[in-house]
Order: sequence, then C-alpha cells, then structure tokens
Amino acid sequence: MSDWSRYDESDAKVRPGKGSRPRSKRRPKHEDAIPGTVVGVDRGRFSTVLDDETPVTAVKARELGRRGLVVGDRVALVGDVTGADGTLARIVRRSPRTTELRRTADDTDPTERVVVANAHQLGIVTALADPAPNPRMVDRCLVAALDAGMDAILILTKGDLGSADELRAAYEPLGVTVLVTTMHTEPEGTQRIDGIGPLRDLLVDRESVLVGYSGVGKSTLVNALVPDAHRAIGHVNDVTGRGRHTSTSAIALDLPDGGRIIDTPGVRTFGLAHVDPDHFIAAFPDVAEAAAERCPRGCTHESPEAGCELDAWAHTDAQRARVESIRRLLATRAEADATY
Repeated sequence: MSDWSRYDESDAKVRPGKGSRPRSKRRPKHEDAIPGTVVGVDRGRFSTVLDDETPVTAVKARELGRRGLVVGDRVALVGDVTGADGTLARIVRRSPRTTELRRTADDTDPTERVVVANAHQLGIVTALADPAPNPRMVDRCLVAALDAGMDAILILTKGDLGSADELRAAYEPLGVTVLVTTMHTEPEGTQRIDGIGPLRDLLVDRESVLVGYSGVGKSTLVNALVPDAHRAIGHVNDVTGRGRHTSTSAIALDLPDGGRIIDTPGVRTFGLAHVDPDHFIAAFPDVAEAAAERCPRGCTHESPEAGCELDAWAHTDAQRARVESIRRLLATRAEADATY
C-alpha cells in the first residue's frame, strides 16, 4: 500500500486567498484633517483651497468610495497640504451639502448630475441678441434653482443689441432680479461693461453659479468680475447662431470683494428629469397662486378641456408663455414617466 493512503484532505495546507482575509471595520478618523473647498476638477485631480487660502491639489481617498466630488464641495484633506509644486493631498471626507444644482442630459434621462454644490444663487446669463434669448431655457433654470433651494438672478447681456423690456415684464413680477449689461470698447482698445456694478453688489460674500448658452457673454462677465481670471471668450456662429464652448469644466474663482463665482461650461439643454413635477409650477409664484385659487383639486394643468383654468387667468403674453412652458415641461415628464 502506498504511503499516500495515510493522508486525507485535512492534512493539506492551503494558503487562504486574498479575498478570504477578514477586513478590519476600523477606519482612520483623520481627526487632524484640514478643511477646504473644491474649486476645480480635472481628470481625477481636485483643485482645492484651504480655509487659510492655501491652494492644494488633491486626489480622492479610497475611504470616500464612490461618493462624487464637485466644485463647491466642502472637504477635509490629509497628507501634504503645503500646496508645493508636485505634491498631492488626499480628500478623506465630504461635508453634507447645503444645496445641489442638478441637471440631466434631457427630460427623459434618469441619470442626474450634480453641477455645483453649496451655492447660494444661480445667475442665468442670457443675451438679448446674438444669440436670441430663449425664455424656455430661463424657465428651466428657474425650476432648477427652486429645486436646489437657490436664489435666481437673470443677467441680460448685449444690452446694446436688444430691448430688455419684455423679459423684465416676464420675470420681475416673479421676484427675479433682472440686470442688464452692455459691453463697450474704448478708443484705446480696452473694454468696459456698463451695468456690472449692481451685479458685483449681489455677488459679494456669496457663492454664485453662472449658467447659460455658449456665446451669451458669460466668460466676458467673469473676466470683468475677476480681472485675473483670463477666461477664454468665444464667438457666435453666424449660420447656426450658437456659440463655441470656451469653458470646458466648472471652476470657482474668488471675487475681489469677497465671495466666489463659479463659471460653468456653456449648455444647450438643461434637463429636469430629476425634479418633482410640483416644482414646475411652484417656480412661478403668479402661476402657482392662480392654480391654487382657480383650478379644481387634482388638476393636472393639461389643457382647458381637461378643466385647467390657467388659460382663463393668463391675460398677458408673459403669463400665457409661462403657462405654455409649464405645460411643455409637464408633458415631457409624463412621456418620460410612461417610458420608465
């Protein structure tokens, strides 16, 4: 009989695999972590500013898991936080967000994306001409601001090319601050923006986000507000009426008088698939009041034939346009809900 018969499987020594080793549930507390704010994101590298204004480049630590980081996030950092060239700190914590400006690719896309965190107000930048203003885009941004718990400012650029009267009449009654700016080129070649003063006053000591189509003059505003920003300025295509994307990622810039302004890439759509449909009407106080007073309980605001009284209430072009815009948003959401 072979000597091998004296052995069984209990005599085998098998090295445990890596996956079978018990993992410790203890995680470092990083009690000495330094607080800061994310001001830029670029391919896995995060530009941050410590509370003492030291700029530090960092990466996301493993303990954050899949938790995403965006411009505006308050974070805690460990490692080399000197900010010296070639050094990298690690972001080990993200504080709870007070606000989240979110958007989807379109109204049927179930995947939402956080654009900016912890901002106080949304500056909706719209040109009065070249390209022409799009009130429906403004409406969408107002809904997104309400959903995020942010204030909204409507900033109208290129005031020398068109009248602001119609947009003022449409949005000032909603409590939206409307500002008009105009750029002038001086004889010596320098540029001056009229109307920039009131905007500066509204931005002091606040975290403010600028959104708008490409080509509306957003980067020009940023360069006027932050002289050393050097944001690239694009031009509008004469054929399509669209601007070229000059900002490729969101970036937060310190304002000279306090606060930060966050410049975002130009957008062509602002999907609201993530927004509760009730917020579509709540974003427009005059429409919301009329709906509460006139429409029957449970009204879907689909049409007058379905019992909606908003058409009978709307007696100005601005009111009728808002009702139409809300109905488009509600119809798109209904289609998306039916799909998923």
